[in-house]
Amino acid sequence: MSARPEPSGGHRPVLLKEVLDALAPRDGAIYVDGTFGAGGYSRALLEAADCTVWGIDRDSAAVAHGRALAERYAGRLTVVEGCFGDMAKLLADRLPAAPDGIALDLGVSSMQLDEPERGFSFRADGPLDMRMEGPAAEGRPSAAEVVNALPESELADIIYSYGEERRARQVARAIVAARGEKPLARTGELAELVRGVVKQPRPQKGGAKAIDPATRTFQALRIYVNDELGELQRGLAAAEALLGPGGRLAVVTFHSLEDRIVKQFLRERSGQQAAASRHAPPADGAQQAATFTLLFRGTRRPEEAECRANPRARSAQLRAAERTAAPARGPLGRQAA
Repeated sequence: MSARPEPSGGHRPVLLKEVLDALAPRDGAIYVDGTFGAGGYSRALLEAADCTVWGIDRDSAAVAHGRALAERYAGRLTVVEGCFGDMAKLLADRLPAAPDGIALDLGVSSMQLDEPERGFSFRADGPLDMRMEGPAAEGRPSAAEVVNALPESELADIIYSYGEERRARQVARAIVAARGEKPLARTGELAELVRGVVKQPRPQKGGAKAIDPATRTFQALRIYVNDELGELQRGLAAAEALLGPGGRLAVVTFHSLEDRIVKQFLRERSGQQAAASRHAPPADGAQQAATFTLLFRGTRRPEEAECRANPRARSAQLRAAERTAAPARGPLGRQAA
């Protein structure tokens, strides 16, 4: 399960040094922390330079924490409630100028994982919720509503596509059979059900702990409930629209589905996509000017010391790019998982 480790309890945000290197904070600049959480990146930016930071989070608890934190920084930190995919609209009338950097740290935060009542984790039993806005979310079904209402075939598609779970059909079949007896309402009961279908993997090399068999199913439901991949696509397009020339984008991902979308976006928008056949007509947008320049090839990953201190960091990857002066290209088309 992807997670955004927080600075509380001695943890620092994943790839903090690398994100700061990419954003290059400087005095007088404006930065957007699109996934505020507990404010780890925001605090690091504010400490690194005499800059201003705008934080965005869809979780009202994180926003309340951020507004309390803002009192320490004398008007330099503002936290707004909303989805980072809507950042262009959320900030359009608030920013005095185009931001100089945007950070996106994807996935669920450690704060949310550590609260059983939020229903993200199977480490402690809680209601099967998973909505990032919390139980008060309007118009968004909970994970319990999803597993108890969707047809078996649709559940299987969700678990396979968003969790990359090879036994997705068997898991979906088991869910439908169980809910025929009584609705699934708790994280613990869903996790046990999945463990009965998916075998416990062997320990990984180097003594690393094998992932729990329920991990992929929980990841899939969380991504589906919160439309995380759609949110990422909207967020990348919004960042392109907001950043001025020379502004930088840093995105930390935790699994292949997220990274594939970021990689494809930056490759396309930087003119790095694979060349088409000379006999084929040009693809849409093939002749458009690049809107980003990659800051480095591939990804940056945590050093082994960070992974030892924080096992959740092992799957993290950073991609970063700098905005050119070319006009933004607009929303992305739906990309395949």
